[in-house]
Amino acid sequence: MLRSRLFWKLFLGFTLVNLLTAAALVSATWGWQRDEAASLVRSEVRTAAALLEGVAADWAREPTEDHAATLRQLAERIGTRVSVRRTAGDETLRVGPTAGATGPAGRVRAQINLGPEGAPIGDLRVERPSAALESTLWRLWRNYAVYALPVALVMVLAGYALVAHLVGPVQALQQAALAMASGAYRQRAFVTNRDELGTLARSFNQMSEELAKRISQLQESDRRQATVLGGMVEGVVAVNKRQRVLFANDAAGRLFEFVPPEVEGRPLLEVVRNHPLHQAAKLAAATRSPQRLEIDWDDRILSVQVTPLRGESAGAVIVLHDTTELNRLENLRRDFVANVSHELKTPLSTIKASAETLLMGAIDDKEHRTKFLLGISAQSDRLEALIQDMLTLARIESAQQPFEITTVAVAGAVEACLVDYEDHAQAKRIALTAAPPDVAEPVKVRADRNGLRVILSNLVDNAVKYTPEGGRVTVRWETASEGGVRLVRIEVADTGVGIPEEKLGRVFERFYRVDEARSRELGGTGLGLSIVKHLTQSFGGDVAVENRAEGGARFTVTLPAV
Repeated sequence: MLRSRLFWKLFLGFTLVNLLTAAALVSATWGWQRDEAASLVRSEVRTAAALLEGVAADWAREPTEDHAATLRQLAERIGTRVSVRRTAGDETLRVGPTAGATGPAGRVRAQINLGPEGAPIGDLRVERPSAALESTLWRLWRNYAVYALPVALVMVLAGYALVAHLVGPVQALQQAALAMASGAYRQRAFVTNRDELGTLARSFNQMSEELAKRISQLQESDRRQATVLGGMVEGVVAVNKRQRVLFANDAAGRLFEFVPPEVEGRPLLEVVRNHPLHQAAKLAAATRSPQRLEIDWDDRILSVQVTPLRGESAGAVIVLHDTTELNRLENLRRDFVANVSHELKTPLSTIKASAETLLMGAIDDKEHRTKFLLGISAQSDRLEALIQDMLTLARIESAQQPFEITTVAVAGAVEACLVDYEDHAQAKRIALTAAPPDVAEPVKVRADRNGLRVILSNLVDNAVKYTPEGGRVTVRWETASEGGVRLVRIEVADTGVGIPEEKLGRVFERFYRVDEARSRELGGTGLGLSIVKHLTQSFGGDVAVENRAEGGARFTVTLPAV
């Protein structure tokens, strides 16, 4: 309370007004009392003169000693100085106490003519010294002095109590308002007054309660909005009518490589240096109509939807969706359809041509009909292999292919695969060998037994196909460790022509052939390496390819070790 400037202003002002009012009242009372005291003294002097008139008249007729003694006794008794002057003989009698050194101005006088009117025998003067008046005034002043301090103290205490009663609720309201300004929206002002201040405090408490509810609702709405915007895959950027950033979510920050809170208030063109995007946002804000466009950003394609903001802000909301993967998948879909159509067209055309030739009479030609029938059979086998590979790949990608993940010995799987392709390799005079690691314990992996055999079969089959006669195909395996995880690397290396460097990254794509003519000649479907890739990933591994320095290619399959 004592630290309140409002309190001291009101208290000092109230006290000053009271003191000035008291001083004015004392001044007015003092003047009145002084006049009353002077009037009383004058009245006493006149009364004394009336009492002495008879004795003074007797002396004026006959100035005897008895009359003078009587007059002297009376003057001494009533404390006045009496002066009687006789008209006859011009004789004057003065009795009573002296007037002192105050002079005529310090006396209170009363004069009476003695004798009948028109024939006076003398006059009577009665004087009282000013000491009598001063004594009366001193008594009054002493009374004022005695009561001044208690009255002043009572006035100060009353002023303190009154001002404190007024300032206390104001301070409570001030503290509650400061608390609300700092975020404590449920702060209450406790005021017990039943006057307007109490009504104000109750209104303030009601307002703070309502404000707390509204703030809580806004905060909850902001949290939900922040959660939704933060969890969105799409980037969201809001700009005002001056094209300055109002808000950006984390996805937009990742797309354009900025920290969202740091770009708020900055121009959009400064944050995202893309003029088509800036023009679309400006046009949407100006025309109040949505805008759609696609922009290239680095190596990505972004689909942009710009929607005008409602209200007076005249800004816009920019929603960005990274369609790079969708475009890639769409391109893959188109390529897949085109490749499938092309791959199916060749055997079907051959089958159709052979069948038409037979129907046109070649069926009766014993010399040539066997050739056409063998062609139909070969192309049917190729068509069946292609469809089977496509179905296998589709089941693997859609997780519909059932796998029985178990412990598989690598040596046994490699040996079984080499036995399957031994005749094919011998026909081309290719050395098909295994190079096991020099370890005591057998190397095992976590995989599906049939799936691992398909992986090895595709890799060995490709190696034998693309290795010229007299070459070598080697399958080796070893254990390794990466990041504390034990792995097994299985390598299939050949001494063929290798793969052009610019085509190494695409050999695992569907229907991709390094040499299309030779691949079809050798009976490949173009899906073998894609099946290897997806099977390996299904087992938690990876596959890679590289050219060997001494010639040929090396495919490496990495699988979890047991």
